[in-house]
Amino acid sequence: MNIDSIQKKTLPDAPGVYFWKEGKHILYIGRATSLRDRVRSYFSSDVISSRGPRIVDMVTRSTSIEWQETDSVLEAIIAEANLIKKHQPYYNVKEKDDRSWNYVIVTKEDFPRILVMRGRNLDIEKQKKILKIAYTFGPFTQSTVLKEALRIIRRMFPFIDKGSAKKDNYHFYRQIGLTPDMVSSESKVEYKKSIRHIVLFFQGKKQELVRTLKKEMDMYAKSQKFEKASEVKKKLFALDHIQDIALVKDDIVSPTDDSLFGFRIESYDTAHMSGQGAVGVMTVITNNEIDKNEYRKFKLDPTIGNDDVRSLREILRRRFSHSEWRFPDMIVVDGGVGQKNTAEKHIDEIKLSIPVVSVVKNNKHKAREILGSKKLVSKYEKEILLVNAEAHRFAITYHRKLRKIKRSPRVI
Repeated sequence: MNIDSIQKKTLPDAPGVYFWKEGKHILYIGRATSLRDRVRSYFSSDVISSRGPRIVDMVTRSTSIEWQETDSVLEAIIAEANLIKKHQPYYNVKEKDDRSWNYVIVTKEDFPRILVMRGRNLDIEKQKKILKIAYTFGPFTQSTVLKEALRIIRRMFPFIDKGSAKKDNYHFYRQIGLTPDMVSSESKVEYKKSIRHIVLFFQGKKQELVRTLKKEMDMYAKSQKFEKASEVKKKLFALDHIQDIALVKDDIVSPTDDSLFGFRIESYDTAHMSGQGAVGVMTVITNNEIDKNEYRKFKLDPTIGNDDVRSLREILRRRFSHSEWRFPDMIVVDGGVGQKNTAEKHIDEIKLSIPVVSVVKNNKHKAREILGSKKLVSKYEKEILLVNAEAHRFAITYHRKLRKIKRSPRVI
């Protein structure tokens, strides 16, 4: 596809989900605040540096694009998760361990809880069979977006979560209207009704939810329970006027294209004692969150000594010899122009297109400057500094551990 064919399409300036397709096969599903702007952005001049080679590969393969408009960004987020789960598009799940994604869990209890759980933890809970689960929704690829979405839903349909389930917290959450009454048998019936409403919303069945609420409102009115009828009317109004400004802002700052692949930033650093016992490490941030399961350690060639550039070159050579490890969308190195050029040269030699930034430190080893794409640095500055700090910490810890082992007397 090309920009000319896209411009001929009348994509709406509205939230929704979109589908990149090759023939009848769905390659990728994304969500957007503005379908028109998001789809057009795939043809920007800096698409490789801002989104990575997989995006370019996906667009090149695609022969058509379709979309589905939603009433709000919140509904687009839920629709995206349901559609990815249903279709498992190649470019959404490629090289991504979905155990790191987030899921919304509805427990099977007298007063069900709404929990957010990582896929890996969900697997453990299922194996233990301790937590009884009624519904699972997801994957949701950005924890910050999901938390904001749940805050919006909770204002319409108060629920019990991990925090409010604690006795010490219950009354506080109850007073601010985020947790329902849990005292009477009637409240139990009403709460389970509210949970069914939440389930319908997460299933993407908004119209069915609206019809259900209208029936409840009419029933309360006929029974002259006017206060209850008024409460339901407020919920119907809230559904028609979902205030998701925070989600719109987040969508502008952190496009879902990156998050769906799990935008991965890798940082490399070394540690040694006057050139002795040199080690290297790789730390990883995925979707703005530290991913310690992906950290790696390297014992470096002792002949390298305290040559940081040669050490970096060896780390990169060994790291990229592992094609089974998912390649990063951005590389962070510690140092100045020399280290940045070394990384870029190696990436070019192995014919990859991965942007590189370097963190320059002052004499107190604090970040003074970040060299690289200004757009990427502006967008990911917090993550760059965090993953770089993690690499320094991890390298020092690994080096000290090896020195301690070396000094320990052998038991005879």
